[in-house]
Amino acid sequence: MNYTAAKLGRVFVMRLADGDVVHECVEELARRERVMRAAVLLVGGADAGSRLVVGPADGRAAKIEPMSLLLENVHEALGVGTLFPDAAGRPVLHMHAAFGRGAEVRAGCVRQGVKTWLIGEIIVIELVDCEATRRRDPQSGFELLSV
Repeated sequence: MNYTAAKLGRVFVMRLADGDVVHECVEELARRERVMRAAVLLVGGADAGSRLVVGPADGRAAKIEPMSLLLENVHEALGVGTLFPDAAGRPVLHMHAAFGRGAEVRAGCVRQGVKTWLIGEIIVIELVDCEATRRRDPQSGFELLSV
């Protein structure tokens, strides 16, 4: 386990429009407002055609191959994530969310493109006095948090 401390900075309240893509909007706000590190909360709806990363085909394989899931209808959405800069200094959102419709719930990473259905409310809580970044891990190929 590795960790570092941070302090709370500004708080942003976002309302996404119908069709907005979650990770694109959060990262755009971060660039505009120069937010490099944050905790991010999401509540709202996900539209049909949204795509999730839902796990690797084999979590212990030498080469990790992500699996993808297409939401074929509108779903309720609830998510939590972090925003940290990559090696190039760009703020990158890592958010996992649960998507419900009727008695069925699906969960996954929003990175492949979750589109807002009518309602998308996001809270971005800036973290300051922190140097954590995302660095590419040569073994997994993932950009992992480095503190």
